[in-house]
Amino acid sequence: MSSITSRRSVLMGAGALGASMILAAPPTAARQAAHAARIDDLIARMTIQEKAGQLNLLGDPFRFRPQNVNPLDGQGDPARVTEMIRDGLVGNLFNGVGAAAGRRIQTIAVEESRLGIPLLFAADIIHGLKTVFPVPLAEAAAFDPDLARRTARAAALEGAASGIHQTYAPMVDVARDQRWGRVVEGAGEDVWLNEVLAAARVRGFQGERGLADRDALLATPKHFAAYSAAIGGMEYNTTEMSDPTLRGVYLPPFQAAFAAGALSVMSGFNDLNGVPVTGNPYLLTQILRDEWGFAGFVVSDYTADNELIAHGFAADRRDAARIALMAGIDMSMVSGLFLEHIPGLVEAGKVPMARVDQAVRRVLMTKAALGLFDDPYRGCDPERERLVVGSREHRDLAREAGVKSIVLLKNEGGILPLKASGQRIALIGPFADDVDNVFGPWTIWGDEGRRISLEAGFREAMTNPSLLTVARGSDVEAAITGGIETAVAAARAADVVVLALGESSRMSGEAQSRTEIDIPEPQRALAEAVAALGKPVVVLLRNGRALELSGAVKDAPAILVTWFLGGEMGHAVADVVFGKASPSGRLPVSFPHRSGQQPFSYDHKTTGRPADNSLATQEYVARYRETTNTALYPFGHGLTYGSVRYGAVTPAEPILAWDGEVELSVAVTNAGDRAVEETVQLYIHDRVASLTQPGRRLRDIAKVTLGPGETRTVAFTLRRSQLEFIGTDSRPTVEPGAFDVWLTSSAQAGTPARLMLSGPA
Repeated sequence: MSSITSRRSVLMGAGALGASMILAAPPTAARQAAHAARIDDLIARMTIQEKAGQLNLLGDPFRFRPQNVNPLDGQGDPARVTEMIRDGLVGNLFNGVGAAAGRRIQTIAVEESRLGIPLLFAADIIHGLKTVFPVPLAEAAAFDPDLARRTARAAALEGAASGIHQTYAPMVDVARDQRWGRVVEGAGEDVWLNEVLAAARVRGFQGERGLADRDALLATPKHFAAYSAAIGGMEYNTTEMSDPTLRGVYLPPFQAAFAAGALSVMSGFNDLNGVPVTGNPYLLTQILRDEWGFAGFVVSDYTADNELIAHGFAADRRDAARIALMAGIDMSMVSGLFLEHIPGLVEAGKVPMARVDQAVRRVLMTKAALGLFDDPYRGCDPERERLVVGSREHRDLAREAGVKSIVLLKNEGGILPLKASGQRIALIGPFADDVDNVFGPWTIWGDEGRRISLEAGFREAMTNPSLLTVARGSDVEAAITGGIETAVAAARAADVVVLALGESSRMSGEAQSRTEIDIPEPQRALAEAVAALGKPVVVLLRNGRALELSGAVKDAPAILVTWFLGGEMGHAVADVVFGKASPSGRLPVSFPHRSGQQPFSYDHKTTGRPADNSLATQEYVARYRETTNTALYPFGHGLTYGSVRYGAVTPAEPILAWDGEVELSVAVTNAGDRAVEETVQLYIHDRVASLTQPGRRLRDIAKVTLGPGETRTVAFTLRRSQLEFIGTDSRPTVEPGAFDVWLTSSAQAGTPARLMLSGPA
């Protein structure tokens, strides 16, 4: 069974690859030279106002009107923005969708402005356009980079056919505090999983034929950098960390995205060690440009440059424009700062013209890479838009992705799968018949006519749909008068109860930080009342983060994590609940025992006073009084409808040579009576190092399909590069010595084997 490519082989030469891959595809060297000459000529003929205009990004008032726009930049007024485009004062628009309207807008720039420079159209296409796929955190649970590539490819096809050139995705922030609302947009708490999914999504968005291809979307990894480490999990908050933590945890997914060819990147809202990242030359110039060789452009997040004032880092808007531009921001989103102040800053000698030209060149070279100078109307064909957007193929993919994203946490007594016939089922909870919360956060253009509720999915799957009774019982965050009584009556008449509980879309996503990551009290009360009947209970969790589970929810014999699965949610959940598919998802985030354990990730360090993780009282060790340092359900956990057992880990050799490799293998058996797909996970631990090391780190995975009673040997190849960590000099390093290695089913499972890394010859 072949395993996924190791981290170091993915990331070798990340800076150079990130700068060149996308330009090395179809455009030839001669074509590149022609683009460069054309752009140099344009820059030489541009006024300083037109240069500032190329760095000015506004919300698209023609096809979509953002809320809370800045009135100073004319957004929201199509007539005003039309004149700005004609005058060369706008180079980029975002969050407007539609092929026909895109052609009309582009015509203004290409045929009515002095220089005819095409506009760049961008959009927040996070997990689908019209066809909505599972939220990124849910999809991460599939542990399947190819699935992530395929859903990103489908989203790109729909976006590119709707007049879009760039997407503000993927989000590659490693998220280790589940109180933070934007956990839902990323790949969870593990560095390696974030890396491989970042690369997969970039390849999916941009395709294999180069950015000039009509079906390519320029990917924009975000938020550079360390945005997800906000203190207390509070949105937009400060971040503080050492350089080894920054470079070892939060930067690697960006490097992977650039190695896969991403040619734009978005800065974050946070400050890092006292310096806001949108005005941070250490991040935006020293690391991104000088060390990694990134040649694309950096776009600020929504008004992040103007927010340097609120940070107390800039005196006023003029000062904020200077700081952001000189730090390395190339494109200003929404604030209008660059358009307003760059001409005056250059005239006053506060900003060199060379820096302005550099930013303009980066933007124009990216437009050239997208083929916009050759075909400014790419993506502006309404007939192709009609054929591509929302296709049957994409809806089928959304259903497949939904099935693969579902995680079975527990299944005591084999209550699942349910019978599709002859079983009376009560589907209870605020999400039982809900369609408003199937898409999840960050869905702007989803086709609301194609939202499949749980009720609809269940009725379609059941032989006799009349055996299904539906009762909400409560709203998401409020009680319903008589709701619990009605739900209890429905449960009493049923053979099995399915509780659909959790978070609404509004409880996850940007600006949705929570102090307690539990299920809202009205739903907990509903669960307790239903559980008191003693009926078999299956819990379906709808969530955009890991949750604290308690009471009747925690004690339910069967629990499925169903996240926000997109338009095909009802079908995907029914496929798993009724056994058409066996669950195969794995947790990309650890479910804690208590909310107060946050921030939490499986790869925490032991400390000098480690606890033994028993429930016995222990004093003077690193632990909370109320719980152990474990997760209730750890990263990587997920059951199937089979019964999977692991043998001992067997290294082919006990010593890994410095420049060699060693094979690790494990026998995996399905002792159950249903075929399953198992995700075997390779973890390592450096027992003694010059910097303290995590208890475990994921380094690879392999998927294996097992029939009933089947045993297969799963093998991995381990190399020295996979043992590296970021040292005190902020560079990757590894030291000879002893390592523990696991081949197992989760971050808290398995018994390690010992392996020695020898020194260099």
